Amino acid sequence: MALVYQPMMQLSGILVSLLGWVLSCLTTYLPQWKNLNLELNELEIWTMGLWQACVVQEEGGMQCKDFDSFLALPPELRISRILMFFSNGSGLLGLLLSGFGLDCLKIGEGQQEQKKRLLLFGGMLFWISGITAIVPVSWVAHSTVQEFWDENIPDIVPRWDFGEALFVGWLSGFCLILGGSLLNCTICSTEVHPSSVHYAVAEQQDQCQRLETETRP
Repeated sequence: MALVYQPMMQLSGILVSLLGWVLSCLTTYLPQWKNLNLELNELEIWTMGLWQACVVQEEGGMQCKDFDSFLALPPELRISRILMFFSNGSGLLGLLLSGFGLDCLKIGEGQQEQKKRLLLFGGMLFWISGITAIVPVSWVAHSTVQEFWDENIPDIVPRWDFGEALFVGWLSGFCLILGGSLLNCTICSTEVHPSSVHYAVAEQQDQCQRLETETRP
């Protein structure tokens, strides 16, 4: 059972981590980190991402403009760019390392210790990738909440709200951490060697033979 359970758990960890990495890359380039709905003009919705600001019009579609300067961005957006790039890079490296460490892969079949190390490093990279994806998303969400409830800003001034990219980023971080945990759990699980399986089968056969001889008249 363990010989079948371990590769399935490894494959599940890889697939969950791959989903988290794709969502992390999607979060990096989505322009909906913040949404602004103007009460005076309900036909327009402004959005802001890490790279550009967009306006969504009911009749004219979406028009976007890239930010002119990196240094002119708010601190949370500048740091978020760096952290999301780091999350995408570490997630990709984790996929490569853990992919070569899978038991179902025939490459390096006789080097189990090296494959364990690859899985361990891949799982740790997934953890790092997940954390570095959650941190910028949570930071932007925290600054958005502070600005939304800032009493120094008049009530007539429109406030930014959570965008869809924040929820995608939280989901990507959760998937990356879960995938890394599944991979590392397979390393900590006990392995059943083929020799022990043959020994158990032989012992069971001996018991059956003794039982037959005892029941004979």
